[in-house]
Amino acid sequence: MSDRSIDAYSVKPGNTVIIDGAPCVVKNVDISKTGKHGASKARIEAVGIIDNKKRIIIKPGHEKLDIPTIDKRRCQIITISNNIANVMDLETFETLEIKIPEELLPDCKEGSQAEYWNIEGEKILKRLLQS
Repeated sequence: MSDRSIDAYSVKPGNTVIIDGAPCVVKNVDISKTGKHGASKARIEAVGIIDNKKRIIIKPGHEKLDIPTIDKRRCQIITISNNIANVMDLETFETLEIKIPEELLPDCKEGSQAEYWNIEGEKILKRLLQS
């Protein structure tokens, strides 16, 4: 998975962490105070980057959370079939098949450039670039 981690009490909204094996963006963090017999707890609300599912976890404040590796790259759309785009990476010139998100589907055209993210081996099309 990831080689970087962060303590649960250090997580801030906007950070990316891995929750239940899925890369997520943190939306809200509540830290409880230490009690007479226990450590502080962190309640973390996050939304999955790939699947948009809301996830809520409660962890001890000292427990580590993994940070996903996100590689942002540029590509050119070669062909579009249904909601799958065949794209070429503009740095390595390799061709990939990436699913087009619903919000980008109306504007996707063959020959246009886009940005895709490689998140822990999962590739997703994030936005179209202006030519």
